[in-house]
Amino acid sequence: FQFEETDDQLRVIKEVKKDMEKPVAMDRLICGDVGVGKTEVAIRAVFKCVSDGKQAAILVPTTVLAWQHYRTFLSRFADYPIKVEMLSRFVSETEKKKIIKRLKTGETDVVIGTHSLIQKNVNFKDLGLLIIDEEQRFGVGHKETLKEKYKNVDCITLSATPIPRTLNMALSGIRDMSIIEDYPEDRQPIKTYMAEYDENLVLTAISKELSRGGQVYYLSNRVDTIYQTAEKISKLLPEASVDVAHGQMKDEELSLSWEKLLKKETDILVCTTIIETGIDVSNVNTVIIEDADNLGLAQLHQIRGRVGRSPRRAYCYLLYKKNKILTEDAAKRLNSIRDFTEFGAGLKIALRDLEIRGAGSVLGANQHGHIANVGYDMYLKLLETAISEQKGEKAPPEKCNIAINVNAFIPQEYIEAVEDRIVIYKKLASISEIFDSDEIKEELTDRFGKIPPEVLNLIAVSEIKFIAEQCNITQIKEEQNGEISFVFNGLDFELLSKICANFENKVVFRPSPYPKLVLLNTDNLNKLKIIHDIVDVAFSYLN
Repeated sequence: FQFEETDDQLRVIKEVKKDMEKPVAMDRLICGDVGVGKTEVAIRAVFKCVSDGKQAAILVPTTVLAWQHYRTFLSRFADYPIKVEMLSRFVSETEKKKIIKRLKTGETDVVIGTHSLIQKNVNFKDLGLLIIDEEQRFGVGHKETLKEKYKNVDCITLSATPIPRTLNMALSGIRDMSIIEDYPEDRQPIKTYMAEYDENLVLTAISKELSRGGQVYYLSNRVDTIYQTAEKISKLLPEASVDVAHGQMKDEELSLSWEKLLKKETDILVCTTIIETGIDVSNVNTVIIEDADNLGLAQLHQIRGRVGRSPRRAYCYLLYKKNKILTEDAAKRLNSIRDFTEFGAGLKIALRDLEIRGAGSVLGANQHGHIANVGYDMYLKLLETAISEQKGEKAPPEKCNIAINVNAFIPQEYIEAVEDRIVIYKKLASISEIFDSDEIKEELTDRFGKIPPEVLNLIAVSEIKFIAEQCNITQIKEEQNGEISFVFNGLDFELLSKICANFENKVVFRPSPYPKLVLLNTDNLNKLKIIHDIVDVAFSYLN
């Protein structure tokens, strides 16, 4: 390894090796921003796998990334009797058949490939490790097909911005997750600018990079006009060498374009989003993205990550058409990518994506069968209970669903940074002791100043939820007539009588249509305070 490992890299390598030595198959997500060295972790895992006499497969989304990984693995394993091969459209059909045959006989130790690896005719003699790089680029169907085909094989998933479904599975403990946050010491955050398209700006940005001996990516994501764009840039900078790369080029042409870029024969590469995944050319340190408002948040982050892979300061320009009025979503995306420039932004972007889009389905590409009837939250609750039973632990208390008509949220004016808001929401969702909320209040006051009423309400709701769950209260719901109902998991009539007695004329028991306690009209009452008092009485009685 030509660089010094970061502490995080060493820790994750250790975690992966430990998983590989367990009797059960590994399923680990390695989440790390672009440029933190996820590929090195994969290389170490592959080496360990092959050293133990098994085969390894690396699945990547693009032919260019397959080609780059192929070169990297060949270089790193050059001194060892390890046969590395590639399956992609850069390989002829005749050669593909030979490689597939060698995989079946065990002559090939490591194969790096695109979707060709998923084909039914690809079989291994003894596959020990499957690595899915840039997992967010693969559909759920592809990943489920692979897992079904290779059930007892160790699996590592690499991603800078995992899809919400994958991230949620890791956060909820369904699969293991390792996070690499440390950057190499000499790296610098990428300076990111957002502006209307301006020819002078483009000329200045490119000239500045070329004057220091660097190279430039100019992203123009329309194949039908890409050669016109390249010609326009050639006229702007006649002394510069301009080349083109896009996914519809013939294999030989595309391969030649990358060779010329690596050999520094190309100054400016006009390209499509083909550069998005994993391409590592340390001398390219300026990327200009045309019509950036048409690209997704995670996609923009990945493309920006193609620069800044050396100690030199890198620049990213997000351009949109002159006088164009951006949609609200496009403006949010561009502002987010401009704001998330610090190291570790990939995970924050993925968390924001999870917050915006929801967690997605765990079982298959869509929610179907019984999960569609019980819902995702119920599925997670059943899963948590089943895991506790298998471990011989006490089953976790049943979750309490609270639906009260009250303003309870964190205003952006109070906590501006979205990542800070997510952290506080997560802390409130994981309250496990009454005094936890006091600590959160102290932290909020210390960091952000006086707590606004909406946030105090949110803290109160979190406290109520925690206490209610200890008392087997499964639902607290405000009805249209202003009454609030409390539904218990199992009826303890002595407890119900105690609560009714404590809140005479305010709380009554109603047996139909299902048994519940009802807090009568709360128009002139502090709603949250009296609900808190009710669950406190229940908690005191049961404890």
